[in-house]
Amino acid sequence: MSALKCIVVTPEATALEQAADHVVLPLYDGEIGIYRGHSPLVGRLGYGQMRLSVGGQVRRYYVDGGFVQVVDDVVSVLTSKAVAADKIDVDAARRQLQDARARRINTPELLDIRDRLIAQARAQIRVAGQA
Repeated sequence: MSALKCIVVTPEATALEQAADHVVLPLYDGEIGIYRGHSPLVGRLGYGQMRLSVGGQVRRYYVDGGFVQVVDDVVSVLTSKAVAADKIDVDAARRQLQDARARRINTPELLDIRDRLIAQARAQIRVAGQA
């Protein structure tokens, strides 16, 4: 049985190219598990944990939104940031959360920015805690 191929691309580089038994991704409105033979799919990613099952071990990563495409057992993830769970700077995420909560908001745009910063920081802290 062949495995899935998972490719994670950020603006800077290909962050990961790995064979996996299955992949779990945070979608904008939930979570999706992808196994070999999955039907073609394009989805919008949320902020959160990507899990790859490789040879009975689970590898965890934080992904910072973006998109996923599944075609012919290839899972392509396009994201602005992908970080291994054990490499997340939790102190920086906590500072981001604290700074975001302290932001002054007086327009809908500033509210959206604050909410995005809070969601990103919370997701990073959550992913790091599960490493």
